Amino acid sequence: MMKKVGLLIISLCFSHLGLAQKLVLKGSDTLGAKLVPMWAEAYQRVNHSIKFEIAAEGSTTGIAAIMNKTADIGMSSRPVQSTEISEALTKNVNFESTTVAYDAIAVVVNEANPVSNLNQAEVESIFTGDVVDWGEVNDEDGVISVYTRNTASGTFQDWKKMAMHKRDYALSSQKMAGNEQIVAEVAKNKMGIGYVGLAYVEALGLKILSIDGVLPNAESARAKTYPYARPLFFYTDGKPKGEIKKFIDFVLSAEGQKIVNEVGFIPIQ
Repeated sequence: MMKKVGLLIISLCFSHLGLAQKLVLKGSDTLGAKLVPMWAEAYQRVNHSIKFEIAAEGSTTGIAAIMNKTADIGMSSRPVQSTEISEALTKNVNFESTTVAYDAIAVVVNEANPVSNLNQAEVESIFTGDVVDWGEVNDEDGVISVYTRNTASGTFQDWKKMAMHKRDYALSSQKMAGNEQIVAEVAKNKMGIGYVGLAYVEALGLKILSIDGVLPNAESARAKTYPYARPLFFYTDGKPKGEIKKFIDFVLSAEGQKIVNEVGFIPIQ
């Protein structure tokens, strides 16, 4: 596994596989930083001739990679947009989506922050910049540090739609390349707040907030009592075939969905 600043690229291969077939996956950091590498490792254990190239640079890059035919699978935490579908058709590309897991976007603060619950209106006010001091939602003052994902992120766009009524982020918000970067910043900043996928909440120094009294987990996401739950997607150009289909079938199998649970996301069944 190899990390670069703002970019996560993972190659999983065996040295003796010079002629191995390669599956290229690009897109979502939420999927590509943890879950997809574990799926790939498990798949390789019984399919030794398959090599994986995984680039987790944001959902938008994955969707673009399918349009440009530079990836076999586009990983995305958001649905493809109508403008992207129209653009793809001009390139003779037809998006085919497969829901591979579910997620609940967790709102996280530093463990030293006395806040343990926010309502949805307070969440919107904080991330849009209407509220800039913790004293406006709590008894303890302090300028709020807002951490968000960058604009290539599907979570960045999902959050605007689900939590902010499509309003713009606060001008003071700091944009991070991935979930792990948000976790790191909030864990060391008592005034910090951010949002991350459910698989990234188990970290030292972090506290998960309940929203309107409901914590993010599989039960609240399935019951739709937690407001920020969402599906996670694989996109292909047309219906998957060959080795791409075999890998997706594995992802959707009982073994693949067991890995979803182990990583911290929510299985599709």
